[in-house]
Amino acid sequence: MTGKTVYREKIDRIRNHLANIDKPKGLYPNYINPQTGKWGQVHVSMGALGDSFYEYLFKAWLWSGKTDSQAKEMYDTAMMNVELQMLKTSKGGLKYFGEYTNGRIEHKMDHLACFVGGLYGLSAPYAKDPEHYNMMGREITRTCHESYRKTATKLGPEAMRFADNVEAEGTRPNDKSYLLRPETFESYFVMWRMTKDPKYREWGWEAAQAIETYCRADFGYSGVKDVYQESPIPDDVQQSYFLAETLKYLYLLFSDDDVLSLDKWVLNTEAHPLPVQNPA
Repeated sequence: MTGKTVYREKIDRIRNHLANIDKPKGLYPNYINPQTGKWGQVHVSMGALGDSFYEYLFKAWLWSGKTDSQAKEMYDTAMMNVELQMLKTSKGGLKYFGEYTNGRIEHKMDHLACFVGGLYGLSAPYAKDPEHYNMMGREITRTCHESYRKTATKLGPEAMRFADNVEAEGTRPNDKSYLLRPETFESYFVMWRMTKDPKYREWGWEAAQAIETYCRADFGYSGVKDVYQESPIPDDVQQSYFLAETLKYLYLLFSDDDVLSLDKWVLNTEAHPLPVQNPA
């Protein structure tokens, strides 16, 4: 945006360090000491704290006009390792990414991680195994849709858990809220653009109706405290990302492909469009 190299140099220094540092089982923990450059607690998540890192590795390559080879190589390797260490399949056949802490997996996936379905779909054409990436995009997005389908409001929980008798459901009080989050709709939008499967528009319309029914307030929209209650209590907060992301992704889901074409624009983690450099 400015042409000043100082900004790129700072990012390159950080990224080069991350590329070269030893990584536990090839994973990128969420915590690193800014003074020593060493990892802190070995906690790895595709949701809170970790999500945007993976997204920006791939999108930095896209934004560069597919010239930033380091970003693409780091992305390919990172996704291979999170699949090896964190990808699980429930008894009912739902794929999800658990959270990794010191070698142990917590069978929980945040709503924040639901962007991953779209990330797989977006990167599938450039993957070494496109069909595998397409499958992963479909399956992670299906899991996130299931978390919506299973609630009384048809709104998704803040976190979903998996156990012997639990499939993509929030079981703890903090799991059960809906904070007007966009990540599932982001995946619906990307998967629609990449596959043209009408179910993604159908799922998006169901969610839009649920938001209108349960989140509409006198002067905006509110999150709800428990998506499993038929008459949920509002939390009286309209999150800033609701306009920037949630409604934008729902709008784009039903727009023509030339509205923010994915060949010409990259949407950052807050859904702000950046023009691709020298698009083909």
